[in-house]
Parts: sequence; C-alpha cells; structure tokens
Amino acid sequence: MGFMQFETKSVFSDPESGLEVVKIKVNGRILTGIKMDLANAPLLIFKGEKVMVGCGYLNVETLDRMGNAACIVTGVREFEDVLNAEIKAVTSKASELGVETGMKGLDVLTL
Repeated sequence: MGFMQFETKSVFSDPESGLEVVKIKVNGRILTGIKMDLANAPLLIFKGEKVMVGCGYLNVETLDRMGNAACIVTGVREFEDVLNAEIKAVTSKASELGVETGMKGLDVLTL
C-alpha cells in the first residue's frame, strides 16, 4: 500500500503494570493495539476489522485451530514496529482474506 496517514490516541496507560492500549485511525479505519511489558520483550497485539496481528509470543497454530484470521510478526518492541514489520506466519482464515507472508502489518490490518 502507499503512504498512509494515521493518528494515535492513548486509551489506557498504566506504567506500573506495564499495560497500554491505543487506538489508531488509518484512512477512516480504527485499529486497536495492546502492549504489555514482560521481562524480556513486550507482548504486542493489534486488531483490525478483519485480521489481528500479534508478536511472536502468540502461537499461530492455536490461532488457526480457533478459526482466527491472524498473523505473526517478530522482532517488535513498539506499536509502530508491528505496523512496519513483515508478516512471518499466517492462519488459514487470514490467507483466505489474501494475507501472505512478507506483507507489512499495516497493510494487513487495513484490509
């Protein structure tokens, strides 16, 4: 996809617990992001209208078995990293929607 403008709004942030929730508006669509700080790397998840994208902590086989349209990215530490990262694994339901490995997180989330 070409250049997209987006605005981020913090919905919830608790530095003590390390939990943060944001909403990002991209071309009229709302994406919800969740970040939880863990010992070695954060857990990051984004939910779009059709597909979710999460970090490597998530198990693509379980997401697939549960019928979720989901993708996995790796090496991410911030919300922006998830949007710019390449998809590494895809569930069958996400594949049916046209998602392929190598796509960028933002492109998948705005399908």
